[in-house]
Formats: sequence, C-alpha cells, structure tokens
Amino acid sequence: MYAAIRIRGNVDISPKIKDTLKIMMLTKTNHLVLVKENKEKKGMLEKARSYITYGEIDKETIEKLLIKRGRLVGDKRVTETALKEKGAKSIDNVVSALEQGKSPKEFGVKPVFRLSPPRKGFERAGIKKTFNEGGVLAYRGKEINKLILKMI
Repeated sequence: MYAAIRIRGNVDISPKIKDTLKIMMLTKTNHLVLVKENKEKKGMLEKARSYITYGEIDKETIEKLLIKRGRLVGDKRVTETALKEKGAKSIDNVVSALEQGKSPKEFGVKPVFRLSPPRKGFERAGIKKTFNEGGVLAYRGKEINKLILKMI
C-alpha cells in the first residue's frame, strides 16, 4: 500500500497531470490518499511525480493517520463506536484491512486525509526537486512515514 501526498499546487500544471491528480482525489495541497499497489496506480503515481510524493506506508502510521486525521461522512472524527456501527470490530481490524489494500470507503471513512504542512518544514532543497536530489517530490520509499508523522 502506497501513501501519496500532494505537495505542489495548480499553477502551470498540464491538463493531463491535472486530470490524473483529480482521478487520484489529490485536488489540494497537503492531502493524502492511500493507493493500492498495482500497475495502473503505479503508472499514475509516476506520471504525477513532479507534484506529489509517495512511498510505502506502515501499519503504525496508518493507525495514527486514521485516529488523528480520519473523518467519517459528515466530517465527524473516527472513533471506535463509529467504526462498530459501520461493521468493523475495532480500529486494529480496520488498519489491517487498509494495509491489505481495502478502501477506506468500505468502513465509512473518507478516502482523502487532510494534513497540515510539516512541522519544521520540508527537506532543505524544497518542493521543486526530487527526494533523491534532496527535495521532497517523487518516490521516497519508507521515508514517507517520517513525513506523514510530521504532517499529522
């Protein structure tokens, strides 16, 4: 399971990349979505790599993200009782199901997580360079978890 975060805005963006981001539900900066690992989604991530950052998310980060930034329909916080009403046994069961590739919509959770800008800022090279060049953009592997924790 990948976590994709929109880093850059809409200024001077090509229509094809704008459509790709819209399909992925990354319409605003600092929004995060969970993406299944398959060929089509990987291609979409690679196409939009100059506007997003993504990597493999771990179980602990999914749990913190769900508890602190997860929202139900009606903009209500995710709680144990609300998840039980939707048919889930506990938050741990939802986290393990999300880790295996299920959609948050199946549990009544909105698929887009709204994050704040990262505490102490992005990496030194800024938001216009890739992660390998010292910036923020493109694939970053397991390092995405550190960024998400800074943004929760």
